[in-house]
Amino acid sequence: MVSEEHRRVLDPERDAAALKALTHPLRIRLLGLLRQDGPATASELAVRTGESSASTSYHLRVLAKYAFVGEAEHRDGRERRWQAVHAMTSWNNTAMEASPDSRAFLGLSRKGQVEHLEASLVRHEADVAAGRLDPDWLEPSGINDVMPRLTPESLTELWDTLDRKLEELTRRDEGDPRAAQVVLVTAGLPLAPHGPALPDPDASTPPEPSTEAAS
Repeated sequence: MVSEEHRRVLDPERDAAALKALTHPLRIRLLGLLRQDGPATASELAVRTGESSASTSYHLRVLAKYAFVGEAEHRDGRERRWQAVHAMTSWNNTAMEASPDSRAFLGLSRKGQVEHLEASLVRHEADVAAGRLDPDWLEPSGINDVMPRLTPESLTELWDTLDRKLEELTRRDEGDPRAAQVVLVTAGLPLAPHGPALPDPDASTPPEPSTEAAS
């Protein structure tokens, strides 16, 4: 659970320029890497992303302009190191749906989360194969997808319950040397029913009684 002081809450009207800055896929990726792996230089991030140092340096400066990243402590005086200012960026979904620009950002952000999940799965499987993870992690690791039928109130309650439990467990495991970074991706995506089926031209004709014996 991320505490309020480590969370950046964006308002689509007040932070319109900041939201626009985050619509670039590389900037989202750079911010994610800094949050996940800690401070890094533009050159180090260039290696991880396959981009040029000039490109990562430019996009980091844009992120800094809108207070998503800031300078970190330097190991030496040769190259600037960057760090994420906040551990999480959040917003109000209803407010974000009010304008095309913020709606576009919302879609791009969710796509980035799915891509992060895919990259994390590849990294997790490589770590398991190489023996870099303690065997105790094998059983609790995984991805689960379920499709319960819930009301909006119940889905909201589920999110609140998850947040409280995650905060409790994070505090409990703080300082435990066995604790590791866990990529936890949760999604609650209600789906509208499929449209009505095409009308059956024979629907007005009662079906003939079946003569087949039941098995």
